[in-house]
Amino acid sequence: MNSQLRVKICCIQSIAEAELAIACGADALGLVSEMPSGPGVISEARIAEIAAQVPAGIATFLLTSKKSVEDILLQHRRCRTTTIQICDSLQPGDHATLKRALPEIEIVQAIHVNNESALHKARALAPHVEALLLDSGEPDARMKTLGGTGRTHNWLISARICRKIDKPVYLAGGLNPQNIGEAVETVQPFGVDVCSGVRRNGQLDQSLLKAFFQNLPGK
Repeated sequence: MNSQLRVKICCIQSIAEAELAIACGADALGLVSEMPSGPGVISEARIAEIAAQVPAGIATFLLTSKKSVEDILLQHRRCRTTTIQICDSLQPGDHATLKRALPEIEIVQAIHVNNESALHKARALAPHVEALLLDSGEPDARMKTLGGTGRTHNWLISARICRKIDKPVYLAGGLNPQNIGEAVETVQPFGVDVCSGVRRNGQLDQSLLKAFFQNLPGK
């Protein structure tokens, strides 16, 4: 198991939440731009404001649902994060185009783990990105859900992906202080990503954050 397990706290809403997450041990912060559904969306202006205040060494992820390279580039120019998390699907070759345009920015692709096809998608996309993020969601539904479901998925499939892929893999989807130990032991990811599991009444909760980190193997 990775002894330096990374922790990304997602759906950050404010500078105060960013400071709380970092104080509790976060290695990365997720900043959610416009999505077809789900929690945590904030304006691009606020994303830029938060990202500008995060100290060096803490990654800032722009979560985007945009599907064209041009739109993603324009959005990143406005938000200025260290990482772009692509939550939907791009066309073949788009990841390489995006990387050529932003060589200093890490590109992370979300894979929605609904069945065995997730393994094939992960294998196909891994060579073109810095990391993958395995999440719960329904990207092909009439009303897309691209994350933030609060639901777990089949961790055995995620564990197979981690074993087969030679890139860092984050595990997301329904993680909380009660299940994080089992999740990490089962999947053995590079990092974990949590949103609703450390919130109470919509607010980032210090006691839940502390419990999450205390129950996290290898942190």
